[in-house]
Amino acid sequence: MIKTHRAQRSFGDGLIAEEVKDLHEAWMKHADQLLGDPEIVATVYEALAQRHPQSRRRGRPGTPAEVVLRLLVLKHMRNWSYGVLEREVRANLVYRDFTRVGAAKMPDAKTMGKWGLALGPEVIEQIHARIVQIAHNHRLTAGRRMRIDTTVVETNIHYPTDSNLLGDGVRVLIRTMKKITAIAGAAGAKLRDRSRSVKRRLLEIGRTVRGKAMPNRERLERTYRRLLEATGRVVGQARRFAKEIDDGVKQAEGSRQAVLEGLRHELEIMLPRVQRVIRQTKARVFAGDTHAEGKIVSLFEPITEVIRKGKAGKPTEFGKMVKLQEAENQIVIAYEVYDQRPSDQDILMAAIETHQAILRRTPHLVAADAGFYSAKNEASAKAKGVKRVCIPNRSTKSPERQREQKKRWFRNGQKWRTGCEGRISVVKRRHGLSRSRYRGDAGMKRWVGLGVIADNLVNISRAMAKQPGS
Repeated sequence: MIKTHRAQRSFGDGLIAEEVKDLHEAWMKHADQLLGDPEIVATVYEALAQRHPQSRRRGRPGTPAEVVLRLLVLKHMRNWSYGVLEREVRANLVYRDFTRVGAAKMPDAKTMGKWGLALGPEVIEQIHARIVQIAHNHRLTAGRRMRIDTTVVETNIHYPTDSNLLGDGVRVLIRTMKKITAIAGAAGAKLRDRSRSVKRRLLEIGRTVRGKAMPNRERLERTYRRLLEATGRVVGQARRFAKEIDDGVKQAEGSRQAVLEGLRHELEIMLPRVQRVIRQTKARVFAGDTHAEGKIVSLFEPITEVIRKGKAGKPTEFGKMVKLQEAENQIVIAYEVYDQRPSDQDILMAAIETHQAILRRTPHLVAADAGFYSAKNEASAKAKGVKRVCIPNRSTKSPERQREQKKRWFRNGQKWRTGCEGRISVVKRRHGLSRSRYRGDAGMKRWVGLGVIADNLVNISRAMAKQPGS
């Protein structure tokens, strides 16, 4: 049974609150007020109640919605895992008081992971929108200025190579077929484990590529052919296993049949991905085509894109493109995780419209880096009412344009714009946006959203602390 708040505070809760009232960190006071907003708590409550039809009225008392929200926020505030979050809150009275756990039993890491899945990307976006609205109501974001930038949040994968992807595919398929054999017995096709021969091919490719001498092309192609042949045989065997489960050749008794069907579903998901890896490996190794259509760089995170933003230290990144859009006081008023990487030029006008919708006014100043510049964007922004478009054109040869970019307002706008770089650095270092630890497209959006919420809470708390009477 889910509740919004704890029904009654115990003696231990009051004792903890009294002992730690002067030990809270600076951001906690105002963050406590923001997270106590009834609309935010109600949003979390409704999301948790959707897990089971009778969650509002039946079952054991569950963790209240306000506690769920605060624990997830604290996790991303510190960039902890669920296991570290459990350990730290159990041992720290300040965290117990802030999260409203108090003297009650701390939920375990597995339970908190299920909460994170229940609060999907849409719920996180609603919480973020409400926090921005509260900041606007407190006049912390007037909306006179807007700055925007993009970054890459990497998925949690190892560096992709064709041979490693083939090895991953073989490992997963054989592991799943072993589970099927353990349940269904000797019926149907017999499993032939090719793991050892595949590992030998992977080691041979690694030694050939990493050696001091130039790789022997013929030897490398010969090894890849043997690896592809072994992988193809494993794929064929996995296809037969899936068909035999579907035809009823491989069966199990009682509830174990459901487990068998689940394993068949796993094979059907993984088989097309392994086949795509086989095709792109053949195209690269034997035809020299490094831009194969439908290229996949991870069997476990197929949403991953190959993104090159021209960084010297990391020329190639594997993840998703994310937009961060700020107003005054370093508050991120909007974020977006893109399914397909767009051009920065295509983002700007939609961002201005988002700014108008959220803060109910057109920004006086719009600042961005040169990647967002185009003559069309500049004209469209001014047509919408933006007075000063502070986006440099690096390739211009017009003396008038060069003089315009040297004016004081333009240089000051670009100085303010560089705060986007600092914001991206902070959310990556402090809140973990350098790499998403949640799986899938929905997991990426939850990870980014919670990281942005955590950073906003810090910045809003600082701004509120500067207001008179705070």
